[in-house]
Amino acid sequence: MKKRRLGKSDLLVTELGLGCMSLGTDKNHAQKIIEAALDEGINYFDTADLYDFGVNEEIVGQTLKSVRDQVIIATKVGNRWNEQKDGWSWDPSKAYIKEALKQSLKRLDTDYIDLYQLHGGTIEDNIDETIEAFEELREEGFIRFYGISSIRPNVIREYVQKSNIVSVMMQYSILDRKPEEEALPILHDHNISVVTRGSVAKGLLSDRAHEKLKSGYLEHSSEDLKEIIQGLQEKVAHSRSLTEVALRYNLAHPAVASVIVGASSVGQIQTNVTAVNSTPLTTVEIALIQEIAKAHTYPAHR
Repeated sequence: MKKRRLGKSDLLVTELGLGCMSLGTDKNHAQKIIEAALDEGINYFDTADLYDFGVNEEIVGQTLKSVRDQVIIATKVGNRWNEQKDGWSWDPSKAYIKEALKQSLKRLDTDYIDLYQLHGGTIEDNIDETIEAFEELREEGFIRFYGISSIRPNVIREYVQKSNIVSVMMQYSILDRKPEEEALPILHDHNISVVTRGSVAKGLLSDRAHEKLKSGYLEHSSEDLKEIIQGLQEKVAHSRSLTEVALRYNLAHPAVASVIVGASSVGQIQTNVTAVNSTPLTTVEIALIQEIAKAHTYPAHR
């Protein structure tokens, strides 16, 4: 599988990464999915301390331990579970980030994290303090590089100006083209890579689209969706699967380094790999997609 450089880092990530949130807590089942991803050449695995109260990190770390030097592990920090484990609060403080990092290292059973990401963020945060925490962790050798996970234009601009982030994870798809105007250009100009999530729009851009059309999605009504999906199938996906169209559309943007897609079965891994390894979209296909699915703008966080 092809690899792309993550921003200004020396991390070369596969065009498809495995989003680990949907692996579940059945260790054997989760390990089979991770191992299938490895067999397909995937080297990029994205988890978070929030997922399953840290169990997700434990499973990922245990499964990847034997190939640790061949893979890129990304995890996230900032959401703090309460004692009852029925909710969490936002804590981007330096003290919490540094303590949470130690716990993630233990669960992942590793000495370092390749990409440590802030799992959210608001413009009201003490951003300078947050950046200081990540910079110190990098100097201390606990993390190789850091990034943020955000869709907020005002937060992204602050980190672009003030930090050494190498990536921004954000929701981006044919059905959510908002990043194209306000986020992707500035990140590309500063050589900061985008790692996308939500690329198949909760299954709407997959072979299960017909099952998902009963309700709307973001700014699109159910009627809008039916029209868009039909247009894509008739004009672009007649010789491709919708999943191929969706993932290759994300990868067509020069700011995007990798699409992170979850999987709850080995079969889904194989479907996603086939999609990413398919022929890139032509400029005509991209223009058709953009004509069929119009872009919107972010209503807030500007």
